[in-house]
Amino acid sequence: MRRTPGRPKGLAVLALGVASTLTLAACGSGEDAGGGNALPSASQSLDAACPTPGVIPTDKTFTYWSMWTADEPQGKLLQKAFDCFKKTAGVTVNVQWQGRKGYTQTLAPALNTDNVPDLFDQDVSKVSAAIMQPGGTQSVDDVYDMKVGEGDKTVKDVLNPSSFDFAENKDKEGHKFLVPYILQSSAFWYNKDKIKDFKAPTNTDEMFALFDKAKPNAISQDGDIPFYNMYFFTQFAERYVGAGGLSKAASDKSGQAWKTDPGFLKAAQLTARLNPYFIKGWNASKFPQVQQRWADGESSYLYVGTWAPSETREYLAKEGGGTKINYGSFQIPKPADATHDTVEQIPIGFAVTKKAKHADAAKAFTAYFLNKTLLSGIPAVTDNLAPRADVPVPDDLKDAKAAVDDTKKEHVLQYDGLDSLAGGNWESEVFDQLDFDLLNGKITPQQFIDGLVSKQAAFWKSNH
Repeated sequence: MRRTPGRPKGLAVLALGVASTLTLAACGSGEDAGGGNALPSASQSLDAACPTPGVIPTDKTFTYWSMWTADEPQGKLLQKAFDCFKKTAGVTVNVQWQGRKGYTQTLAPALNTDNVPDLFDQDVSKVSAAIMQPGGTQSVDDVYDMKVGEGDKTVKDVLNPSSFDFAENKDKEGHKFLVPYILQSSAFWYNKDKIKDFKAPTNTDEMFALFDKAKPNAISQDGDIPFYNMYFFTQFAERYVGAGGLSKAASDKSGQAWKTDPGFLKAAQLTARLNPYFIKGWNASKFPQVQQRWADGESSYLYVGTWAPSETREYLAKEGGGTKINYGSFQIPKPADATHDTVEQIPIGFAVTKKAKHADAAKAFTAYFLNKTLLSGIPAVTDNLAPRADVPVPDDLKDAKAAVDDTKKEHVLQYDGLDSLAGGNWESEVFDQLDFDLLNGKITPQQFIDGLVSKQAAFWKSNH
C-alpha cells in the first residue's frame, strides 16, 4: 500500500493515482469485520458512547489535514472522534480530507509558509522523509505522558513500546515526532480451507518445503509493484543483520558494506530461490491481477501487508458467487544460520507541525483518539491492527497481531526504513531494478550484491 516514487526499467509504470488507489483499498473495507471474534461491528463501534478525555486543552480549535477521505472507514471513525471531542472537550476540529497525496502535494510545499495545519497523519517513513527531515515537525514527547481518559493511563502506558520507541521515530534532536494509531505488518497469506493440516514453518527450509508441495503455482506476486518485490530480500536480510543493519549498509558511501557482512549474500540467495514458485505471468501483470488470482484459488500463498484480507474480500464480494476465504498467515521464518528473530511493522500516526498555532489542542486530541473505546474502531471499522495489545482484532488478523505483539521478537521498521532513505530516491535509483532482476533470475545473487555496491557508490557520489 506504500508510495511508489519511481519505477525501474522493465517494470510497468503505475500512475500516482493508481498507487493512491492501491493505498485506499489496502486500508480497510468498512464492512463488519471477520467472523467468530470479540469485536463489535463497525456500526456498533461508530455508535458507541463518547469516552471522557484525559486532557482538556485551553485552545478550543485546531486544524487537521487528513491522509484519508471522509467516506473511507478511517474517515468515518475519525469524524466520530471529532464529534466526541467537540461534545466532551468543547474543541472544534477543522479537518481537510486531503487523501494520500496531501503530505507531498500540499503540506511539504507549505512548510516555508504559515499556511500549515496543526495536525496531520501518514506512516512514519513518509513523515520522516517529506516533513520531519526538512524540519517541519515538532516533538510529541509530551503526548506520550498525556492521559487517554482511562483513569491514570497515559499514551505511553497503553501503546506497545515497539510501535513508537525506535530510532526512525526520532528527529535530529532525538525527540519523537509521530504518535501511532494504526500498525501494519506483512506476512504470507493462505486459505485455511484450501491448505489442510498446515503447520507454520520454523525455518526457511520448511518454508520452501511448503512451496514445493504447492508447485507450480505456489506464490502470487504482483511484480509490477517494486515495494512488493522489496519485501523478500529485506525480510531475509533482517534476520541476518537485525534492525538497522540494512539501513546502515545502504548509507555506506562506498557501497562496500554489502560485501562486509555475509548475511546480505545469503539473503540474496534465499530471494533468488523464490523464482520457480511464482505463478506464471507474475512479472508481466498489472496490479491487482495476480493478487486476485490468489483470491480466486489459482495459487496457494500471497505475500503482502495486513490489508490483504480486506482487499481480497472486497474483490470477491464485487465478483459475486459467494466465494469466501478462511484467512491464515505466517511470518517468513528465521533461516537456520541466522540470529535475529524479526517482525516488520510500519506505524501510521499523528504528527504536529513545527509552526502549529494550536499544538496543545492537536496533542490533546491525539491522546484522546488512543482511548480504547475509540481505537477499537481501527480493527472493527477499518480492519487494521491497532498499536494497543488489549484491542481485539478480526480473526483474519490474529496471526499477524500475535507476531507484532510478541515481545520476544526483534521489531524492525518495514524494509528497515530503506524506502525513506534519501527521500525515497535510494530505493528507486539503486535497489528496485536489481531486486526485480534477481527475482526474475536475470542476475545471480553475487551480481545483485555487486550491483548494489557499484550503483550505491555512484548514487551517493552524485547526491552528496
